[in-house]
Amino acid sequence: MKYRKLGRTDLDVSLIGLGTMTWGEQNTEAEAHEQLDFALAQGVTLVDAAEMYPVPPKPETQGLTEQYIGTWLAKTKRRNDIVLASKVAGPVRDPKRPGHIRDGKTFLDRKNLTAALDASLKRLQTDYLDLYQLHWPDRTTATFGQLSYPWVKDESTTAIGETLSVLQDFVRDGKVRHIGVSNETPWGVGQFLKHAEVDGLPRIASIQNPYSLLNRVYEIGLSEFTHHEGVGLLAYSPLAMGMLSGKYLDGARPANARLSIFTRFTRYSNPQAEAATAEYVKLAREHGISPTHLALAWVNAQPFVTSNLIGATTIAQLKEDIESVDVELSAEILTAIDAIHKKYPNPAP
Repeated sequence: MKYRKLGRTDLDVSLIGLGTMTWGEQNTEAEAHEQLDFALAQGVTLVDAAEMYPVPPKPETQGLTEQYIGTWLAKTKRRNDIVLASKVAGPVRDPKRPGHIRDGKTFLDRKNLTAALDASLKRLQTDYLDLYQLHWPDRTTATFGQLSYPWVKDESTTAIGETLSVLQDFVRDGKVRHIGVSNETPWGVGQFLKHAEVDGLPRIASIQNPYSLLNRVYEIGLSEFTHHEGVGLLAYSPLAMGMLSGKYLDGARPANARLSIFTRFTRYSNPQAEAATAEYVKLAREHGISPTHLALAWVNAQPFVTSNLIGATTIAQLKEDIESVDVELSAEILTAIDAIHKKYPNPAP
């Protein structure tokens, strides 16, 4: 395994991070524990969860992911062997999204942040989180595949400075070591950094955003913050919900696969994304490597990536994902990847 610093902190995290959003939906508690045991044996240290997980979010399963991690920690006593991260849900402004967490009024204010953190710590059976992240912004903005800024004036939002002041108290009290954002924009990152510098508030160490061969939007504006400000990317959906493995090509829907079970997930399966995926899969096979390794090794190689958050439902998938740390892509392959990207730029943002 390889390790990188979490932003400007002194904390090392594994280049492959263990995503957990299937635990409690597609994976049982026993399978979650098996994944944790296997991942740690391969050198993985970063474990990323969220109060909302598993996905798709439902009232009857909400919190199970953290609960499964908590029972594993209680059983193994290995809290000091992992870098434990979780996320607090932001407000639900879209009526089509589920609003079961705190009745959908999940503003990033003191009341909600305190309730969310205390509940997460209880489920996780730990006194502190190494990284606490804001799952999505309090304000309305372009997130989760939205292609343009919505120009909506929210009736109510929590000011970023107010949110940071609450997080500062969490750090002071020892409940949180470091903080981060997720599904955030360049403007948002700039505001968080400004408040940290001007008001003496905690500095975000990381940003967890989508990043893959099908979605390189991070490179356009946010990667510059990584370079100059030391805010590291925790890349999620590096396989575009499994699309880049090639298993969904030509309309295939394997039994028990995520997109076979949950047809609501269409972010990565539009015609342009499918055409681009076909070319990436063909490129991998022409060079004798698995499409999964091509996609993950490419993410691993980016200088702004702190950790590549993979998710798996089987140990075989987890093994293949982790083994990507040992895959080096040739200059020829990298040139071919850029050519495909120019042909199909960001088909699934």
